Amino acid sequence: MIAVVMPCYRVRDHVLEVIARIGRECDAIYVVDDACPEGTGDHVEAHCRDPRVRVLRHAENQGVGGATLTGYRAALADGATVLVKLDGDGQMDPAQIPRLVAPIVAGKADYAKGNRFHDLDSLRRMPGVRLAGNSVLSFVTKLSTGYWNVIDPTNGFTALHSAVARELPFEKLSRRFFFESDLLFRLGILRAVVCDVRMPTIYSNEKSTLVVPRIVPVFLFGHAKNTLKRIFYSYYLRNFNIASIEIVVGLLFISFGSAVGVRHWWLSHDTGVPATSGTVMLAALPVIVGVQLVLAFLSYDLQNVPREPLSGQPPDPYELVVRKDAPEQTGEREREEAQGL
Repeated sequence: MIAVVMPCYRVRDHVLEVIARIGRECDAIYVVDDACPEGTGDHVEAHCRDPRVRVLRHAENQGVGGATLTGYRAALADGATVLVKLDGDGQMDPAQIPRLVAPIVAGKADYAKGNRFHDLDSLRRMPGVRLAGNSVLSFVTKLSTGYWNVIDPTNGFTALHSAVARELPFEKLSRRFFFESDLLFRLGILRAVVCDVRMPTIYSNEKSTLVVPRIVPVFLFGHAKNTLKRIFYSYYLRNFNIASIEIVVGLLFISFGSAVGVRHWWLSHDTGVPATSGTVMLAALPVIVGVQLVLAFLSYDLQNVPREPLSGQPPDPYELVVRKDAPEQTGEREREEAQGL
């Protein structure tokens, strides 16, 4: 069962057309009205006759992430196998859904996302500020998530296997525009396989609710925090190898060499006496060695991208025994498990 989740906020003029273009390969469509001031949910219920459509509502705006998670929970409770996120603003072509879900259905990936950077025509139509921002974010996201094989991280046209969705800590995921990047970080912690799917993006007269000056600090802080957490989880808490040593020793060497260099440069500036060659080497050599060690860590990290889909692996025998011996779950507990909480 393929379920489509559509977070909706100020998309009243586009949402019906988007729904009409969703193919019959999709079994359910969840329209999440995120406290939309235009009444998108009411508009869909009044004018859409597609029996697959179910409207969900938020009393307060929770952001694109919060709306998507509401749709995910409903789809999981209804037994969906693949969860597709499709924005209601018309920038994503619903006809591409079969291509998007194909790697997941084939058991080659746990999470698939659109990639606009392979289509030169789409790049020419993309606003210059957005293109530059996405290019920078692509590199920063690679570092914070460990997915060096993907690009266009803020692309919201995605598909997720339900088995992996149930493993995600929904309550910890970002609710706003950082949602897609934070989701990639959480998938990386699970070591889920992520792949890009080439597809164009449509730009017309839709209005973006994204305010660049407001979100830049959020993205910078979020990526910095996730980078530190990923390195700690992946190279110290859950594993320890040569890369764990390289990154620490490398950063220490760079810090030591830089501190020595700055200190002696300042002394030379004040006294007018040039530093000796030995002093220069005392500063330069640790920096050179430290940079080499950090590069060695990055080389290891590049090769550490997850390659075995979680959704295609057999369940843990211990988990099967626990489930078999455990009493049958009912009521609220059962619903929580079905929603991946």
